[in-house]
Amino acid sequence: MLKGLRWPFLALVMASILMALALIAQPDETPQAAQTAPTSTPAPTDPSPEPSPEPALDTQPLPPNPTPVPPESILVEALVGQISKLNPLLATYNPVDRDITALIFEGLTAANEYGEIVPDLAESWTISDDGLVYIVVLRQDILWQDGIPFTAQDVAFTFDLLSNPLFPGAPELHEFWRTVEVEALDEFLVRFRLTQPLASFLDQLRIGIVPEHALRGAPVEALGQHRFNLAPIGTGPYQIETLTASNGQIDGIQLRAAPVYRQRPEGAEGFALDRIVFRTYPDFRSALDAYDRGEVNSLGRVPPARQEQAQQVPGLSLYTAIEPHVGVLIYNWQRDSVWFLRNLRVRLALAHAVDRATLVATHLGGRAILADSPLLPNSWAYRPGEWPAYDMGLAQGVLETARSVLDSPPAPPEDEAESEATDEPAEEAAPDGESEPPADGDGGAPPDAEGEPPAEPAEDATAEPTEQAPEPEAPPALAITILTPDDPALEGLAQDVAASWSQLGFTTAVEAVDAATFQGRLEAGDFDAAVVELSFEPNADPDPYVFWHQGQAESGQNFGGMDDRRVSEALETARREPYGINRIGHYERFQALFAERAPAIVLYYPLYIYAADERLEGVQIGFMSAPSDRFQTIQDWRFSG
Repeated sequence: MLKGLRWPFLALVMASILMALALIAQPDETPQAAQTAPTSTPAPTDPSPEPSPEPALDTQPLPPNPTPVPPESILVEALVGQISKLNPLLATYNPVDRDITALIFEGLTAANEYGEIVPDLAESWTISDDGLVYIVVLRQDILWQDGIPFTAQDVAFTFDLLSNPLFPGAPELHEFWRTVEVEALDEFLVRFRLTQPLASFLDQLRIGIVPEHALRGAPVEALGQHRFNLAPIGTGPYQIETLTASNGQIDGIQLRAAPVYRQRPEGAEGFALDRIVFRTYPDFRSALDAYDRGEVNSLGRVPPARQEQAQQVPGLSLYTAIEPHVGVLIYNWQRDSVWFLRNLRVRLALAHAVDRATLVATHLGGRAILADSPLLPNSWAYRPGEWPAYDMGLAQGVLETARSVLDSPPAPPEDEAESEATDEPAEEAAPDGESEPPADGDGGAPPDAEGEPPAEPAEDATAEPTEQAPEPEAPPALAITILTPDDPALEGLAQDVAASWSQLGFTTAVEAVDAATFQGRLEAGDFDAAVVELSFEPNADPDPYVFWHQGQAESGQNFGGMDDRRVSEALETARREPYGINRIGHYERFQALFAERAPAIVLYYPLYIYAADERLEGVQIGFMSAPSDRFQTIQDWRFSG
């Protein structure tokens, strides 16, 4: 008899397996976005390496809340990419993960609309006189989304993970936090002890805190495969409700307004969007098609090539903000073949020869705006100096004052000391208050640039010429090649810069290469000059130390080895001062020095563009440390009737 039941039993088993697979692949049951007409800052080049692929994670969806939700309470947004790890400690390299975790998790601090650091999970803090110790008082009204109270143990646990040598996330996170001592003094008091003063430390506390009770006992090295990464528990305004998958891959997530957050004073009002659904697509074309089909009603990012198309879509609103990047033309101060770029007057001449406003409007119109500082224009530290104005006549005059240097290149150094002598030490070390070269086009010739040899004594006009006098040597060729990514707009901009410099007598060229080659050559110092976007992301603090300090040529992003002692001193002082009101003066000096000494040419600020159905009201995008900051005003978003 058992033998006769074998086939019915096998059929029952197969049916159960098929039902389980169907449950995994089922889409969420949220209503589709209202049908609208079709839609559309370039994705920033992230200098960080891509993370190593991890083993497949469990994609079992969580049970949805059965409560019906009216369509006007649901925002469905398209993201390009994949959901991988919804853990703020592991989301560094994945913009999709960063967007989602920004709604689920909170840090001890947050950034306001000016990039100023304000309390979030922290209630307040005090800083020791030497700037090394921060005592942080935590809020006592915070609950995790599973109802467990938030305490100092969660904070200490989070930063212990980051400092652990086996931490599997971004190396830069571990490298920073391994130098910070963290201790929970009591249930709502945490002490941080630094090895040296760092004014931007409070900005580092914006990283999302994770719950100890959910991750306690898990091996740190296996954190990337923990179920928590797809079933996160945070303290933020939204919590996970449902994951969806197709073909074994997660393709969406549904968040719901977190009840415990609604109990807090800041969550008592607003949050008309009860559900936020993110659907993922492999590319923007697919996301745009999804908008056409009415599957989504907002697009997380509009690429610059699609902006004009998006503007023509009826019913689609575009929101523009400045990305936390600045496009600059940097010089290679360490390359012997372009030794003349270390000369102040040469750099001033090159700066005066470039019509930056016209170049940005011509080549980057709609995707960037003109930059006038190496800091972001919506930051509290922004106070631009007076940048060298476009004036080709003045550029030629300034360059002529450096002619003796250009006609007599330095001999190859015999030792380290001689090599350093070409890097302008005399003027760089000049004390404050000493006269500095003008950069405002007043027509005055700058004083002698650093490293320029003394003038030769004049020849006696009455002396008889020597018959065997050698023929004068021709001036050396002054050649500069500008390296750019193979972006037609940036390549065109560089071509126009090269054409301007050729009018000064330089032999110029442009070399465009793919993104990977470009990054590799930057890091290797294999360029004369380069057009590069420097990214502040994900930092809200304006500190540009890593880009412009002379000590960051090897370990930071000072790719050209820019070596200006005055600029470096301003940056050092600013990052040691823990109080923002005092730092403003230091950054004013930094920006003024940058304009006066033209160590690079600031060009543009790229734009971030968000698109949403025009019925979505309350969207305000201000200061951004990352694209996820578009959700800072999510409490006020609502669909009109």
